Amino acid sequence: MNDSTLRYPLAREPRLNTVIFFLPKKTRVKERKRSEECVSAQSVSRPLLCPSVGALTFLVNMEALDHRLNTFLELWLGPRDHRVRGWLLLDNYSPTLALTVVYFLVVWMGPKYMRHRQAYSCKGLLVVYNMSITLMSLWMFHQLVSALRNSSYNLYCQDTHSAPEVDNKIINVLWWYYFSKVIEFMDTFFFILRKNNHQLTFLHIYHHVSMLNIWWFVLNWLPCGHSYFGPCLNSFVHVVMYAYYGLSAIPAMRPYLWWKKYITQLQMIQFLLTMLQTLCAIMWPCGLPFGWLYFQIIYMLTLIGFFFNFYIKAYKKQKSELKNGAPLATNGHSTSNTVLKTKKLRLD
Repeated sequence: MNDSTLRYPLAREPRLNTVIFFLPKKTRVKERKRSEECVSAQSVSRPLLCPSVGALTFLVNMEALDHRLNTFLELWLGPRDHRVRGWLLLDNYSPTLALTVVYFLVVWMGPKYMRHRQAYSCKGLLVVYNMSITLMSLWMFHQLVSALRNSSYNLYCQDTHSAPEVDNKIINVLWWYYFSKVIEFMDTFFFILRKNNHQLTFLHIYHHVSMLNIWWFVLNWLPCGHSYFGPCLNSFVHVVMYAYYGLSAIPAMRPYLWWKKYITQLQMIQFLLTMLQTLCAIMWPCGLPFGWLYFQIIYMLTLIGFFFNFYIKAYKKQKSELKNGAPLATNGHSTSNTVLKTKKLRLD
């Protein structure tokens, strides 16, 4: 047994690696220095007081990976906005990427785990969860509207440097908007726990994953200005949508919920309006990078196409079933004694 084996025992704190991984860069550097000082001073007789060599190696490797990735992104997209430096999850892309990988693993392994298990009801949790997202979305919508009401923001094109108090407020709200996309991964997890695997569509997964990753980039390079428009509309839509799903988790409320199909229409309208507003920034430029604007338009077109396809399949099919004598209530539940085999789809 050599000296390094005595001074640096094998990794015995696996949770430390995971926790440190999600810390901001400054905190990680500080933790690494503290760990190295601790290890250099520790005695052979008390090897468990300091973080293990596995944790230190992990920190070093993650810092090197983050440095390379940050260098590549800044060479590709230009310097990042200094106003979000040090904010939770924003200093490095790796935490957002890790959350995405975990999400894919849950989507892949979750249905397999639940295959031979009884589905969970989750009714109480669904009410609390959906109403919490409703309130959060309402707060974000109110904050954005109140910030813009007396500001000099231009509807057609707005750069990222206006009145500091307005910009800072919008940056703060947009960070919460980005973080809400992490929370909304719970939509998918509830589908899996309730064994509603038919709702794990390509669009559902694409929408959730792309929104989280895109908004990490937006917050680092365009954290205010023209970026406010889409979240403002989306927050309003989510108030309507999550309120519907929260109420639909209460059986007594279902007969009174008639506006489900209009939610999809509202979503397509928001995508169209966001695309038109982005086109305005191209027609009347104000210094925003055209690459970002073109990407926004392409992304909105994909969402419009996918959501329109969902709308046609979900609601046109329902109409044909009504004509064939299988009446449905507007919330998708059968109003006759005949049990329909058609599966409801939920699109968030």
